[in-house]
Amino acid sequence: MSAFASRAGEFRPSPVRAVFETAMDPSVVSLAGGNPDLSVLPGGSVGDLAAQLIRERAGEILQYGSGAGTAGLRELIVRLMARGGSTVTEADVLPTTGSQAGLDLVTKLFCDPGDVILAEGPTYVGALGVFGAYEVDVRHVPVDEHGMDPSAVADALDDAAAQGKRVPFVYVIPSFQNPTGVTMPVERRRELVRVCAERDVMIIEDDPYALLSFNRAQPLASMHGMDPEHVIHLGSFSKIFAPGLRIGWIAAPPEVRGRLQIAAESVVIHPSNLAQSLVTAWVGSEYWEPALDDAVTLYRERWEAMDAALTEFMPSSARWTTPTGGFFTWVTADELVGKDVLAEAIAHGVVLVPGSACYMDGRDSDAVRLAFSGVAPARIREGVKRFAQVLRDL
Repeated sequence: MSAFASRAGEFRPSPVRAVFETAMDPSVVSLAGGNPDLSVLPGGSVGDLAAQLIRERAGEILQYGSGAGTAGLRELIVRLMARGGSTVTEADVLPTTGSQAGLDLVTKLFCDPGDVILAEGPTYVGALGVFGAYEVDVRHVPVDEHGMDPSAVADALDDAAAQGKRVPFVYVIPSFQNPTGVTMPVERRRELVRVCAERDVMIIEDDPYALLSFNRAQPLASMHGMDPEHVIHLGSFSKIFAPGLRIGWIAAPPEVRGRLQIAAESVVIHPSNLAQSLVTAWVGSEYWEPALDDAVTLYRERWEAMDAALTEFMPSSARWTTPTGGFFTWVTADELVGKDVLAEAIAHGVVLVPGSACYMDGRDSDAVRLAFSGVAPARIREGVKRFAQVLRDL
């Protein structure tokens, strides 16, 4: 259709959403979606809390609200960010309609068409959809077992500068990265902050999995806490409470946060008052921490089930990452090169995310992302067994 803008060609479907109908087939094992398991939530308590909120505060929470978000939620976010070493005030925090909306806002605010963004290679597929919509040049920095290498980032930034290219920010998922599951050590985080600060380049720290460490006693240090002037933090309640509420947040310097609020108001007016109030009441209650502990215990058990199945069924050519939290592992095998792995997997009754989807250029890949968070151990074992058969057939 000739009326479409040129950027319309850059909108790309999510590889997970594209196979949603297939994944819902009970005969198919889905290892594609990075969904939290909500079975650990006491649904009755959440329902009672929602009913109480509406009963007592309907005139407030069902009405229009502030684009700055509710004061109670911002206060809660301040406390959560302190766990990662960030000292923020309510003036630094902007609640958003999910962290995906936050990523869209920062890209809209900072990027012109043709600007360069550095991102991990591979990276979160949802980010690629955002970046494509704003017509930026995404350059991938390879990920190793410790995440993005700061020295490679420095080289890429210097190369872009030598080409006369503007780099508004480096995009990174430092904790239990989506899609690889790897985590950036504290020393590497500090070095990445130093590299970017020296060149006056922002870091967008997308950190929705930070509180999902299998070792809950050791919170991960946030890069935002190391340099709040050069790091914008994206957080989310989707993984630590409920994704259906669509509540996330941005932490940024006040002058940036103010512009982000104006940009957000032009699209959503404000996040849902009801959703914000329910998040504040639940995550601020005595019930949330035990439920989160139960969830992380569940995810650790499911990762152990997946690791055991991979060890049992994978051919000797396969390798995989060993996450210490989060939802994902990244499996590489020579047999995957040059193949339509998703079509082959569906034919074998299993759904996964092909590695090529995690690069802006859709390059050929020898890898797939497997998610273990929302799948029972017996189904995980069956799904891995079917994927192993895919590799043998290839």
